[in-house]
Amino acid sequence: SIVVAPSQTLTNREYFMLRKTALKVVRHLGIVGECNIQYALNPKSEKYCIIEVNARLSRSSALASKATGYPLAYVATKLSLGKDLVSIRNSVTKTTTACFEPSLDYCVLKMPRWDLKKFSRVSNKLGSSMLSVGEVMSIGRSFEEVIQKACRMVNPALDGLEGSGSGLTSDDIPLDEQLRTPTDTRLFAVQQALEEGWGVDKVHDLTKIDKWFLSKLQNIASMRNACVKSGNVDKVFGENGADRMRTLKVAGFSDRQIALYTNLFPLQDGAAQIRSLRKSFGVKPCVKQIDTLAAEFPANTNYLYMTYSGDHDDVSEGLHSPIIEGDAGGEAQSPNAKEFKSRIRSVSVSEKRHNELSEKKERGVVVLGCGAYCIGSSVEFDWCAVSAVRQLRRDGFKSIIINYNPETVSTDYDESDRLYFEEMSLERVLDIYEREGAAGVVVSVGGQIPNNLAGPLAASGAHILGTAARDIERAEDRRQFSNMLDTLGLKQPAWSVLKSKDEAVEFSNDVGFPVLVRPSFVLSGAAMRVASDESQLRNFLGLAADVADDKPVVVTKFILGAKEIEFDGVASGGKILNYAIGEHLENAGVHSGDATVILPAQKLYVGTIRQIKKYASAIAGALNITGPFNIQFMATGNDVMVIECNLRSSRTFPFVSKTLHANFISLATKAMCGLPVTPYNISLLDIDYVCVKAPMFSFTRLRGADPTLGVEMSSTGEVACFGDDAHEAFLQSLLATGFKLPKANSSVLLSIASDPFREEFAESAVILSKLGFKLLGTPGTVKYFKEKYQLDMKVVTKPVDAEDEGDCPKTGAPSALAEIKEGDVELVINISEGTTRKDEITSGYLIRRAAVDFGISLVTNIKCAAWLVKSMEHGFHNFKAKSISEFYSLHKY
Repeated sequence: SIVVAPSQTLTNREYFMLRKTALKVVRHLGIVGECNIQYALNPKSEKYCIIEVNARLSRSSALASKATGYPLAYVATKLSLGKDLVSIRNSVTKTTTACFEPSLDYCVLKMPRWDLKKFSRVSNKLGSSMLSVGEVMSIGRSFEEVIQKACRMVNPALDGLEGSGSGLTSDDIPLDEQLRTPTDTRLFAVQQALEEGWGVDKVHDLTKIDKWFLSKLQNIASMRNACVKSGNVDKVFGENGADRMRTLKVAGFSDRQIALYTNLFPLQDGAAQIRSLRKSFGVKPCVKQIDTLAAEFPANTNYLYMTYSGDHDDVSEGLHSPIIEGDAGGEAQSPNAKEFKSRIRSVSVSEKRHNELSEKKERGVVVLGCGAYCIGSSVEFDWCAVSAVRQLRRDGFKSIIINYNPETVSTDYDESDRLYFEEMSLERVLDIYEREGAAGVVVSVGGQIPNNLAGPLAASGAHILGTAARDIERAEDRRQFSNMLDTLGLKQPAWSVLKSKDEAVEFSNDVGFPVLVRPSFVLSGAAMRVASDESQLRNFLGLAADVADDKPVVVTKFILGAKEIEFDGVASGGKILNYAIGEHLENAGVHSGDATVILPAQKLYVGTIRQIKKYASAIAGALNITGPFNIQFMATGNDVMVIECNLRSSRTFPFVSKTLHANFISLATKAMCGLPVTPYNISLLDIDYVCVKAPMFSFTRLRGADPTLGVEMSSTGEVACFGDDAHEAFLQSLLATGFKLPKANSSVLLSIASDPFREEFAESAVILSKLGFKLLGTPGTVKYFKEKYQLDMKVVTKPVDAEDEGDCPKTGAPSALAEIKEGDVELVINISEGTTRKDEITSGYLIRRAAVDFGISLVTNIKCAAWLVKSMEHGFHNFKAKSISEFYSLHKY
């Protein structure tokens, strides 16, 4: 749900009634430390119920701490150690005690982030079971401001709170029905209704959302409609321009929104025009502190936000004017004049460099954080941002971080010299960059959102640290990158840029299906699909074009049965400093975020590794990389091909750094800041352990979602475990995800779709039988293993629909669904890839979904299934728990 603080619609009487009850509950239960109480309050009376009490830190504790500036976990820990509130200092103000209730002179709004569209067949209805994968927190001084900010934070493709303009409402479902049903997009349907003139009362009757909130949303709709009706800048700002501009900005409208309403296209140029106009009116945001005390006492805090509802700053501006790239500040010079100045400079070059570095450190560096956690961007990128900030501080740089995710370490106020809890839009990043007079911006440690800002920031004159924005574009733009690989003579799957659907179909027929549809500038494989025939291709191309906006969509030949390899590296000036080569357990076709990764790689040919290093070195040089980068390769035998290159940290950087005991981001940060760098001395010969990263999925919470893996990422987290060998590490990591191993003498259900996969699993099926498991299988699978390997297997029928639980009338065989729901099946191995027959997809889906719904362990990848059985054969008897330092002790750098 969307949460607002402080409470906006509770009466004083209701507030103090609930507060008094909370104190009674805490005293009665004798709670020491943090506590969370959830109430249900009747909005038409003062009747209330306590839903639950959690005598611990809850999910909302981080939100409450960040919203108020009161560090709940820190204070709760001190109390648990026997301290009292009076003796604990307020770590924000550093002058008052912790014995107070925080006061807020601002408004905070938490909005969840959902990623339900990534799953096939999933329901998007919201209920009592949590479905969101992340959240954002916006801070401002009016409700209109914070809800518009939050929309931009949750979805960077949005310019603010829009109804029909958001593209998130449905034309197929009546608007009143969209309002009645709580879904992940209902807010935008509410806004559309208000934009179309539906009254607050009518929308309230359908949604039961409090009229106070609806009246604020109507304010946004009214301002939007007035701007759209005016149609151009002169009409909107012709009279009282400064007042009108300030009114719009106080209500949270972005420069891009105003440019859109006033028909200034293209939008990026239009937003720049509005920015100039706004500055000419003297309308600039001011910086305010979150000081926990509503400015009642002086506070010395670096916890900041920006708002237009204010007339002075709480903190001083940077000491230097901003660095604007491309602004020479003078006339063009002749070559001779340049040469003369160069000779003069060389006399005191070391002193100049020292002065430049000192100024750089004083100016500070802006680090863009990871934004909302979502599928594809989670705590891995926050680890990268925090590692970068800590290295900057160690090297004496002033560090400035911009992020808006209350769940992150980077938004702890003591991690950086200045924390801006703000949106990562081009407009706001430029506001902060110019205000601080920073030496540069780091865009490569926060994932795809900051990386996509590199081009617009550079075009606006901001100094990008590390790899140049132009080179980032050459890697992200599928067409430019593929052209570069062709020029370098590096192999890649056959490719073509989409100009029309007919051309794409013609190309696919030439190279042969299946083909992969790949949009540019996206994270976690958004809208990436494998098309097996023409109708699928046409459908997927439309989806990809919507996601990619104006960026190229490339169609490539999809190579079946290839091994995928992950290359994570750090480079300086195009030369690789350190690298790690990880091996995917699954074949290419499973997104790297969903893949099981083994490091150091166990089953790669020496020739393959040499070729990968050669290719990576060529790409790093061609793109002149400085900082972190990730390249994905595929190999069939010794034949290596390039899939893609990301000129930013990848989600495997923490895994690689922790496995090799070498912080790749610290090294990359030094390189990006122009400091001397010494590569880590990494010798794989000294590493006598293996680390395996395994994905975590949330299919149990996603009603109806098909629990299979593909080229678009669907995992919501990951684990990594060390082991003395690969099988031990694999089994440990699998167990760490909550996977339950089947007990001795229980049943294992096999449903494997094609003969090549059955042949690959044959050895594993024999091992399962020898280990004493009872084997069940669908008709084709049983027939194959009985005829070729004489395995004793019980036949179960494929379900036709979700209710198909009866025995087969012809053979008397029980239904697979009945065995899963009522039998002793404890492991289901369902391999559906390799077939596109409709009945196979349907029956396979029903089996997979039943396994998830009944809490039975499920494996849907042939490689993982074989590794699982091999690891079970190795057994647990030799496992011994070790600390990470025991693994590290054999290779010290």
